[in-house]
Amino acid sequence: MAAVTTKHAGPAEVLGDETFMSADSLRTYMNEMSSAKLSNGLEAMAKADEARQELIKTMQQTVDVTQAKVAELKRSLAIKLKSAAERGDSEVMVMRFPNSLCTDKGRAINNSEPDWPETLTGRPLQAFEFWRSHLKPANYRLTAMIVDWPGGLPGDVAFYIGWK
Repeated sequence: MAAVTTKHAGPAEVLGDETFMSADSLRTYMNEMSSAKLSNGLEAMAKADEARQELIKTMQQTVDVTQAKVAELKRSLAIKLKSAAERGDSEVMVMRFPNSLCTDKGRAINNSEPDWPETLTGRPLQAFEFWRSHLKPANYRLTAMIVDWPGGLPGDVAFYIGWK
């Protein structure tokens, strides 16, 4: 049986043919990896927050509602509704947006208050008006609800079009 020899090679030592880390070096490595993961996580969170702020900024701006735009929306919606019906669904999510696009951060929607549409701003308000003008007369219903709860607080809002 060959003798096991150790030679000091900086923070790592050689045991036979294999290099291994000392316990102190391994702890340092673990701490560095943990710091790197945390740093990457913070960078990812910062990028996600930046993207969310850009989305809010975009969705606060209304779009020009022309006859061509209305026709385009109707075509797109018809495809989604038909697809959902073919799957046996009786509703489809048509919009998801940050609760900051509601003047009360989604409180009225969360509490099912009848005047919740009055809290909408930007494109969500336009979507509600589109439903009221074009879909409600055809007996489609619109449901608004909070769909996520980051940190236990209301998060994004979603609009669902239903036909049951």
